[in-house]
Amino acid sequence: MLLRSGIGKLLLVDFDQVSVSSLNRHAVATRADVGIPKAQCLKEHFLSIFPECQIEAKVLLYDASTEEEILSGHPDFVLDCIDNIDTKVALLAACVRRGLKVLSATGAGARADPTRIRIADLRQSTNDPLSRAVRHRLRRDHGIEGGITVVFSLEKPKAKLLPFKGPSGEEENPSDYQILPGFRVRIIPVLGTIPAIFGQVMASYVLTQLAGLQVQTEPIVNLDIDHYRMLHQRLIEHEESLYGTALQVQVDVEEVMFVVKELWHGRSAREPFAKDVGRGMWRSVNELMLVRWDQEKPASVANLILLKFKEAEEHESRMLEDIKEREPEYFVRVTSILKRAELEFGL
Repeated sequence: MLLRSGIGKLLLVDFDQVSVSSLNRHAVATRADVGIPKAQCLKEHFLSIFPECQIEAKVLLYDASTEEEILSGHPDFVLDCIDNIDTKVALLAACVRRGLKVLSATGAGARADPTRIRIADLRQSTNDPLSRAVRHRLRRDHGIEGGITVVFSLEKPKAKLLPFKGPSGEEENPSDYQILPGFRVRIIPVLGTIPAIFGQVMASYVLTQLAGLQVQTEPIVNLDIDHYRMLHQRLIEHEESLYGTALQVQVDVEEVMFVVKELWHGRSAREPFAKDVGRGMWRSVNELMLVRWDQEKPASVANLILLKFKEAEEHESRMLEDIKEREPEYFVRVTSILKRAELEFGL
């Protein structure tokens, strides 16, 4: 759409090749293109539409060694469509450092509702594991709190990565099959229309920005945010009381929302069965607080549990080894939940 709207210079960067599995969402690829670089496929198709456009295709993976080659031309806009956390964070940080305008696409997989796609600052994106992890890493590794515009969906993903099975049919370690370290090989379902709409939204945003047309985007409203602010503040005050400082609190309000809703479902970690997470849960959340699972580690998304006040007091009087020995089922359940958070945030 950028090309068809008259953009006269495009740099296309992608290290990947067209695959059969990507034909359900690739805008221009055909079966005959399977196996050729995506960037080259796009360039050839684009030149048949607008041969006057200056199009350069680079079959590259963005990283520190290719940053200068990719970003040195001082582009009017960088459109980030990367789904690998390490690479995405590196590109966004470089754009901020260089003062480049950037628009970032977050997760489009496992979504089906086009009416819930929004444009907002990265700080406001919700229900998206990719943007949540990127936000955490940008703040932790680069001191970037926000100021990056993203396209995201308010819709909660309807599926997760499928278990990885090798040729034998048994579950295997996905990392053994990676082309490059850190790039997933498992499959998350993608409804082809959703990434296409993400792309249309991105093109519309860039075109209106370049034309100087002011578009008022719809505000992101979260009616329950005050409850999470309360839990976040309660955590800070507890840390200050117990440790004399809150410097080890490594979560913001949105990450508290993830911990409370996604990990503990608004219930004490000591309750074995999940309850519905809705407005009624706040009756119980008002009696709960976040505390460190392991007191030797910081208060991060992968080290916070939700407990009732008395449970929290008892927990902090015990050693983890004692819990592991006396309550092995509880220990295993909590550590597995925290491991999920660790993986989701790329910690």
